[in-house]
Amino acid sequence: MHSRRSVRDFDTTFQLETEALNQLLNLARYAPTAFNLQNERFLIVKDPEKRKKIREAACDQKQVTESSALIVVCADLQFWQKPDAVFQNAPKDFQDLYIKKLIPDSYQDKPQMQRDEGFRSASMAAYGVMLAATASGLATCPMTGFDFEKVGKIINLPEKYAIIMMIAIGKPASSPQLRLTQLPLQEMVKIDHF
Repeated sequence: MHSRRSVRDFDTTFQLETEALNQLLNLARYAPTAFNLQNERFLIVKDPEKRKKIREAACDQKQVTESSALIVVCADLQFWQKPDAVFQNAPKDFQDLYIKKLIPDSYQDKPQMQRDEGFRSASMAAYGVMLAATASGLATCPMTGFDFEKVGKIINLPEKYAIIMMIAIGKPASSPQLRLTQLPLQEMVKIDHF
């Protein structure tokens, strides 16, 4: 965790193999999600023209086109409507409790909860991608500084998905900049009340 840094200068000659990228994404699938509903979705943007358009929608941030891989991390906001796939090996009474009661009670007619949970779960998976990449000797840059609506149009985002962030992945072209100051722990952690 200490070595993970946001890198903006990528080695443009490095090509991340599809198999290596798939391994990173596979590891990220093990990030926790509420009810194990696995609502994170990853879109790998390979098309150079699409990446150029995304760069324009991302304040001309060079890592969009210069990184070896660009992933748009999304949340499926209708994830809760199809729980059968992830509960198929669960005992019948467990399935009945979760599929018929707990999941509908938590999400049905609650669009804010659906969205919040989508963002929580997809964000944890995104961090999983970043940690797995760092452990593999790669660099990443999580990005939210872009026009989400424009990027959604460029990638033809279905209505049931929300973009959470983008992650640029590759080999760093140079050593990362000095780490900015971290707030003291006592400013961030409170016990029992604020």
